[in-house]
Amino acid sequence: MNRRDILLGASIAAAWPLLAEAQQSPLPVLGYLSLQPAAIGTVAPVFNGFRQGLGEAGFVEGRNLLVEYRWADWLQDRLPALAADLVQRRVTAIFATGSPAPALAAKAATSTIPTVFYNGSDPVKVGLVASMNRPGGNVTGVTLLTTELGPKKLELLRQLTSGGSLIAMLVDPNNPDSQAERDQVERAAQSLGQQIHIVRASGEKDFETAFQEVMRQHCAALLVSTGGPFGNYPSQLAALSERHAIPAIFDRREVVAAGGLISYGTRFAEVGRRAGILVGRVLRGERPADLPVEQPTAFELVINLKAAKALGLTVPPSLVARADEIIE
Repeated sequence: MNRRDILLGASIAAAWPLLAEAQQSPLPVLGYLSLQPAAIGTVAPVFNGFRQGLGEAGFVEGRNLLVEYRWADWLQDRLPALAADLVQRRVTAIFATGSPAPALAAKAATSTIPTVFYNGSDPVKVGLVASMNRPGGNVTGVTLLTTELGPKKLELLRQLTSGGSLIAMLVDPNNPDSQAERDQVERAAQSLGQQIHIVRASGEKDFETAFQEVMRQHCAALLVSTGGPFGNYPSQLAALSERHAIPAIFDRREVVAAGGLISYGTRFAEVGRRAGILVGRVLRGERPADLPVEQPTAFELVINLKAAKALGLTVPPSLVARADEIIE
C-alpha cells in the first residue's frame, strides 16, 4: 500500500463519524402547546398519562424525542404567538391541550404540521375536524366528552341532596368547555323544574368570592363545571366546600380524594395515555386525516362517605352500589 492510499484511508476513517452522523435522521421535535401554566400542567394526571402513552408508542423525551414546551398561563391571547413560534421552529408535530383554544390556535397557524388535540369540547362543533371518523386536514385528537356529562352530574347531585330550590353552577367565563356544559345543564334543569344560579371564577383567586356568593344565594348544592382552573386546585376546592358546608360535585376524583364529596367524569390519566399513543402514531408518519377522533369509553363515580357524614348527608344505597370508588 503506498503512502497516498494510507493517507486516503486515514482521512476516510477520521471523517466516518461525521458522515455517519450526517446520515442519521435528526430527532423528531414535538411542540407541546398548553393553556395552563407549567407548574400545574406538568403535575396534572393527564400529563403523566400522556408521557406514559408516548412511551408505549416508543418515544421517550431526551432519548429519541425532543419536546418544545409552550405554556400560556391561562392567557388565551398568548396562544396565536406561541403556536406561530412552534411553526417557525418547524416542529414535527403539535400536541395542543388545556381547552379547544390551543388546538384552534395551532390549526390557524399551520395546515401542514400534524396536530393532536386533547380537550372536552365537541371537535366538530368548534371547527377542529370535519367529522369524528374522518377528521380531514392535519388535525385529530381525543375529546373527553366532558361537556356532555353536565346533566348527569346534575342528576347525581340531586339524588345525593334530595334536590333543592336552587343549585349553583361554578363556571369559568373564559373557557368554551364551561359554556357548553352550562348550556346543557340549564336545559336539563329546565326539564326538571330545577333552578340554576351561575357563579363565575376565572382563576384560583376567584374561588373564595364564588363560594361566598353560593352561600349568599342560599344554594342547596354546587355543580363545578369542567375545565379551566377547577381541575387544578383539588385541595383548595375541597377545603372551600367543607368550610362552607356546601355539597358539591366535581369532575375529578382528586378533589374527592382531597376531601370533596362526589365526582363523576373521565379517567383523565387514561385518556391522556391514549392521546400520547395517538401522538406517537403521528410522529411515526400516520396522517391525522386518517386517524378518527378518540372518545373515552369509561367514566368513574367516586364518593367520599366521610365528607357526606360531615355534611349531614346520607348517601343512597343505590349510589353506593354504582360507585367505582368509595372513600371512607
